[in-house]
Amino acid sequence: LAPLPVAALRLAPETASGLARLGIRRIGDLTGMPRAGLARRFGQDLVRRLDQALGVEPEPISPAGAPLHFAVRLSLPEPIGLQADILGGLDRLLPPLCDKLRARGRGARRLRLEMLRAEGGTEVIEIGLARPADRPDSLRPLFELKLGDLDAGFGFDVLRLCAPVTEPLHATTHKGGWAVAAEARADRTDGQALDDLIARIGARVGLDRITREHPADSHIPEKTQSTQAAAYSAPAPDWPAPARPRPLTLFRPEPVTAPATPDLPARFRWRGRDFEIRAAHGPERIAPEWWLDDPNWRSGVRDYWRVTTTQGARLWLFFAHGATLSGGWFAQGDFG
Repeated sequence: LAPLPVAALRLAPETASGLARLGIRRIGDLTGMPRAGLARRFGQDLVRRLDQALGVEPEPISPAGAPLHFAVRLSLPEPIGLQADILGGLDRLLPPLCDKLRARGRGARRLRLEMLRAEGGTEVIEIGLARPADRPDSLRPLFELKLGDLDAGFGFDVLRLCAPVTEPLHATTHKGGWAVAAEARADRTDGQALDDLIARIGARVGLDRITREHPADSHIPEKTQSTQAAAYSAPAPDWPAPARPRPLTLFRPEPVTAPATPDLPARFRWRGRDFEIRAAHGPERIAPEWWLDDPNWRSGVRDYWRVTTTQGARLWLFFAHGATLSGGWFAQGDFG
């Protein structure tokens, strides 16, 4: 250890630099120095690290456990290339892999099927799931959807199936009477069916392209919901009702031709059509989030109105008072 630098003792950076300023750059320079002086000047941590390196003070180490590994392999006496044969091999691989997963209380979130060609090279199929699964009947159809684009060449002589991404899969029990248990089973069946549907569509277009909306806490109309990946989020349990009515259709603000004053106009022009207001409710003032620079809200404070026109349209209009951008009248929603 003597020729190693003092930094090898895992010292704090300020301690190592302090020793260097005194010309102590190697561990061998420390071993012959008075311990009391070192501890008084640099603290007990320096002496403790030196003792641990020399074996005087024990330093128990807890080794990291081996990572979980779930994989099965099938070697074939003759190469195969037909889709039916590959599915037959998959039927041999899925049950033992699922048995391994169940033995460790895990479910697969991603599976990879590696097919080694007889002449060299590998074809790989990967599938993702919306919920951890350990049942062959829910995994096999996802692979079947992707077998049509394979290049078998002279055939595959080795199939390897592995689960690189797994999650805990806990058994659930429901307390209560027969009706409660039946309802819980029905809810679980519906949830599993939805997850299977998401996995099937995800096998075609990708799981990241399937999204669901969740409510978000914001007074800004465009930010009252957040978009999340459906495969990695649960359905929103309850969508809170807004404090004030909101339109069924919300779109980006579109200019409305009307006098540029805060007073609600009797007539306006929007999307090339003239409208006359029959009834209106408002204004509801909404201010931009001052701590965020949102380009869509640089027109400043908005006064929203729910208007009903003589033509039957029920629209959500607002007047922007102007800030870094000019204000005016805009339409942002349709109540249907």
